[in-house]
Amino acid sequence: MPDQSPPAPQGTAPDLFTWEFAANPYPAYAWLREHAPVHRTKLPSGVDAWLVTRYADARQTLADTRLSKNPAHHDEPAHAKGRTGIPGERQADLMTHLLNIDPPDHTRLRRLVSKAFTPRRVAEFAPRVQELTDDLIEQFTASGSGTADLIHDFAFPLPIYAICDLLGVPREDQDDFRDWAGMMIRHGGGPRGGVARSVKKMRGYLAELIHRKREELPAEPVPGEDLISGLIRASDHGAHLTENEAAAMAFILLFAGFETTVNLIGNGTYALLTHPEQRRRLQRALAEGDRALLETGVEELLRYDGPVELATWRFATEPVVIGGQRIAAGDPVLVVLAAADRDPERFADPDTLDLARRDNQHLGYGHGIHYCLGAPLARLEGQTALATLLTRLPDLRLAVDPAELRWRGGLIMRGLRTLPVEFSPPRSGQT
Repeated sequence: MPDQSPPAPQGTAPDLFTWEFAANPYPAYAWLREHAPVHRTKLPSGVDAWLVTRYADARQTLADTRLSKNPAHHDEPAHAKGRTGIPGERQADLMTHLLNIDPPDHTRLRRLVSKAFTPRRVAEFAPRVQELTDDLIEQFTASGSGTADLIHDFAFPLPIYAICDLLGVPREDQDDFRDWAGMMIRHGGGPRGGVARSVKKMRGYLAELIHRKREELPAEPVPGEDLISGLIRASDHGAHLTENEAAAMAFILLFAGFETTVNLIGNGTYALLTHPEQRRRLQRALAEGDRALLETGVEELLRYDGPVELATWRFATEPVVIGGQRIAAGDPVLVVLAAADRDPERFADPDTLDLARRDNQHLGYGHGIHYCLGAPLARLEGQTALATLLTRLPDLRLAVDPAELRWRGGLIMRGLRTLPVEFSPPRSGQT
């Protein structure tokens, strides 16, 4: 498929948040970058917000301390507050997590969580991610049909089971998490009631699991201790996480840690299948044992069509000027990462997929103090999933015309509903 280049600018602002827009938002974002880089619009939820689309403005906004993550700063009636943030988190008493708080509370909680979520822990987890990846591929290839839906059969379950293992959710309970997470993805862009019910069930389960683990926690850490036990054990100058803080933190690690990776794997695979020369280039490198292109390639996939379209909510605590536009105190501000990461002022040939791109300081995982804590795990899962798919199923191909694919409606995330593929079933014993 040819690269999607934006059309010549026209005089009126494009329609946003339609199904057509969801399929390919990049021409609309190009128009906004050129003509209205800080643009006020009414979101599908009815909330008015500012969209920031240029890279330089986006990077500045993500690090601006005058923009709060706390919804209490939203200058709207109380009923509107339920239409910002993660559906169901307010009703389930899960608001006290890293995406909703500012320093000094954010500093304290992030420091505590960082102690239990280290790069070393992620590196130690790599064999388990590979094992899960291999198991899932074996499951959907076992029928011999040579077809699969890579979202349902692979991209969705892999990060769910991985984050459950990392958190310490017992294996016998993980399918419940898969069901709750599925409800959150399916209804993320529609009625929030189903999502809220799933969040409430997840909250009740996490509270019970944390209470049980706290009572059973050994005096000293054991090798390979799970993340929830680490959260319980973590302390900062003697200040421990409360059970409510630990539940909210476990919830946001699960929520932020699964859907972003589902979309990274799904969007990334789709991009490779529709850019065959780039895909063949990566397969050759993998066959030669060279993983450098895999590492830069995943970063490029994050930039080109990343899993997070808009950064999570920010609210102006005082009048602030962004890109020459005055923002009133209390106004919501949403940084459009997908637009910033295709800004020609920052990236050469931004609408071209180049897996070897070097100068690639994309904003796919944010910037500043709210930079994604789980980025190392997402990168590990993305690299493992894509490398294993391309190696074990070398002739993987789309089973439908790209125009038939549908993208999930929603505000923050960008991902496919399904990804039907075909492949030659691996020969018996092939790994």
